[in-house]
Amino acid sequence: MDSGNEFSAEKAPENQLVTWPRVAAIAAMVSFSLPTFVTGLEIAHGMSAQNALWAIFWGSLIITIIGSVMGAVGAKSRLSSYLLVRIAFGDKGAGIVNIAFAISLLGWFGVNINLFTEAVTKLSVATLGTSVSVFWLSVVASCCMTITTIVGFRAINLLSTLLVPILVIVTFLFAKTALEQQGFGEILAIEKVATISIGEGISAIVGAIIIGAIILPDIARFIRRWQGGIYTAVVAYMIVAPIVMVAASLAGSVSGESNVLDIMLELSLGLGAFAIVIAGSWILNSLNLYSAVLSTKATFPKLHTTMLTLALGAAGVVAALMNILDSFISFLFYLSVIFIPVAGVIMSDYLLIRPGHYRVESLEDNRGLNVKGFVAWAIGAVFAVLASESVVPSPSGIAAIDAVVLTGIVYLALAWNERASSAVDDSGAVHGELK
Repeated sequence: MDSGNEFSAEKAPENQLVTWPRVAAIAAMVSFSLPTFVTGLEIAHGMSAQNALWAIFWGSLIITIIGSVMGAVGAKSRLSSYLLVRIAFGDKGAGIVNIAFAISLLGWFGVNINLFTEAVTKLSVATLGTSVSVFWLSVVASCCMTITTIVGFRAINLLSTLLVPILVIVTFLFAKTALEQQGFGEILAIEKVATISIGEGISAIVGAIIIGAIILPDIARFIRRWQGGIYTAVVAYMIVAPIVMVAASLAGSVSGESNVLDIMLELSLGLGAFAIVIAGSWILNSLNLYSAVLSTKATFPKLHTTMLTLALGAAGVVAALMNILDSFISFLFYLSVIFIPVAGVIMSDYLLIRPGHYRVESLEDNRGLNVKGFVAWAIGAVFAVLASESVVPSPSGIAAIDAVVLTGIVYLALAWNERASSAVDDSGAVHGELK
């Protein structure tokens, strides 16, 4: 990471800034990954084609709004999501949040290694007639992802820029081949017994993507202008992600299959499946490890970045090889759920309570613990977990969004009196506003 430093404890410098399309390419690559195809396929199997389209639209719109705010905050402040957490929750509070983030991201790194090896093994047998060693495949894949992460943002950026056109073509062929077998109107007319509601479908989409939107500042901080953070979110979450999910939905409706790899093989897209699995997993896991390193480094700044990256990458692949992640997935799910309200605190604090504090200078005299932020987060997290288990009703039918909104409202109620003092501290300038 730039000779062991990826600006984990400082803002991204001027000479590292790039135009927004280059960052949007990275965010788009995440949308081209296997989990996004799987989400679209699950939506298609659980409801009618028309309702699936509505669920994809509204779910993508919600993620775009959150991603736009978080991306703009990152691009404006040039700070990673973990430094933003430090400002919002205080130094001591951020340590708890950031380590939890690191555990979750590292866990998903291992989960994605498992998914990657299973997919490549299956595709190798189906298309090449040969099997590959799961052990060596896991090790080699993890090494490639870890090396990419060590090089840093520019390596991830270059790789994404090169691979996006390939995956655009594969996704286009995926949808085109499906529509050649059955017309769009015929697909919409297919009658199906719904097993999930539109609200549940929206929740599934939001839940699958929202963590990426929350940590979008990690890459958006390298954008030259704050508007680029919004453009990046729109491209990734309102254009690419819906296209990928719709393509998967169309193919699933036509084939009746529930496995995206089986569908691609049935549609004679074996090489395309390889491209999606390898390229998508490579970028997704590089970003998972990249963000895990940033979160740990933000909490323990004296750690050597390269050695930390190697250690976390090794821990991820060891966990994957031990297959302990099968029982770890439930834990990761709930860990992800309780992260969601973090966005409510950061957005409320940045936009309405203390906009002038979101700059690197504030970290020099940062508060130790924002109790009000923690109370709001705890209330939102408890609600998110209870709503996901249907213990309490979700007003909108989308538990993740209810949790973000609830957290934001609670935080505003608790911290509103700080707004006046914040304005006095930053007299003479309107810091942090998106202008």
